[in-house]
Amino acid sequence: MAKVVIIGPAHPLRGGLATFNQRLAKQFNDDGHECSVYSFSLQYPSFLFPGKTQYTDEPAPEHLVINTVINSVNPFNWIKIGNRLKKEKPDLIIVRFWLPFMGPSLGTILRQIRKNQHTKIICIADNVIPHEKRPGDKPFTRYFLKSCDAFITMSEKVMNDLRLFEKNKPAQLISHPLYDNFGDIISKTEARKHLGLPANEKIILFFGFIRKYKGLDLLFEAMSHLSNLKLLVAGEFYEDEKPYKELIEKLGIQEQLILRTDFIPDSEVKYYLCAADAVIQPYRNATQSGVTPLAYHFEKPMVVTNVGGLPSLVPHEKVGLVVEPDPAAIAEGIMHFYQLGEDYFIPHLRNEKQKYSWSSLVKAIQQLAEAVETGQRK
Repeated sequence: MAKVVIIGPAHPLRGGLATFNQRLAKQFNDDGHECSVYSFSLQYPSFLFPGKTQYTDEPAPEHLVINTVINSVNPFNWIKIGNRLKKEKPDLIIVRFWLPFMGPSLGTILRQIRKNQHTKIICIADNVIPHEKRPGDKPFTRYFLKSCDAFITMSEKVMNDLRLFEKNKPAQLISHPLYDNFGDIISKTEARKHLGLPANEKIILFFGFIRKYKGLDLLFEAMSHLSNLKLLVAGEFYEDEKPYKELIEKLGIQEQLILRTDFIPDSEVKYYLCAADAVIQPYRNATQSGVTPLAYHFEKPMVVTNVGGLPSLVPHEKVGLVVEPDPAAIAEGIMHFYQLGEDYFIPHLRNEKQKYSWSSLVKAIQQLAEAVETGQRK
């Protein structure tokens, strides 16, 4: 049995990173290890958080120890938490990295922990080069990466970005596991009734936080080329919504849209996924996407753009369709989806989703930790 600590967002913080960390901790505990999470008492200053709130109203996950103690902007806190974990001497630290801003705090904490000469540190890198660039990105990222022993990425794009900074440390590419903690598949009829959606309309889904790189404006323009179809937008604006509202009015697509632009709580996620015919990811750029594993879990075909890691996650004309990131191509992809029909994709989705298990991720982390230990002995 290993003593494992995950450093990253967790309840009461909300969002995909928190959900992932809690599910990974559960897998370690289910496999007989002792796993806890060190999360943030202050994660983002307000200028980095454009949403309405960082916190969820939902109950904490059961049987999971979450220490809400890291302050991302207080260097004295970084030293304190690093020393605390140094003394705890976990066998393994798993640290999430998704934003260069987190480099100084997490890098300093990890440098303190390393002084115990026992704990192995493995980073799960969601992004190395961020979607939205800011001054200081490169030095903050470099400072953090140097404090880690090994890395896991979940897309080739992130692996390639990582190798620009760390050429030699052990690293492994592994598929993003499926989110299986949002409930089971329910019927489309039940899901639409729960959400008050029309029972017999064609409905496609854009799901998740709304940011420029996710290309919702491209999808709005694509909708202007389509008819007899509704677009359900489910997710909170993470930037000014005014340009989107102006574009909707300019395109005259108000009647084609169903806008649910508040944060979607975990308990409601299954209804949105199960209500849709397909999930659309019209991203301008992407390393990977937490929406893709959701679509796999709920067996929903996807139309995704040919950017970053998306094409490798969504085999074309099997679990979905891959199109170029422009409105005409997206519109054509959606029409092609309906020509093939939802049922065409279901057998492929069921076959492909078998690859994406949490136990596979745990095994990959353990193998990396062993490789680090072997390398240190040499």
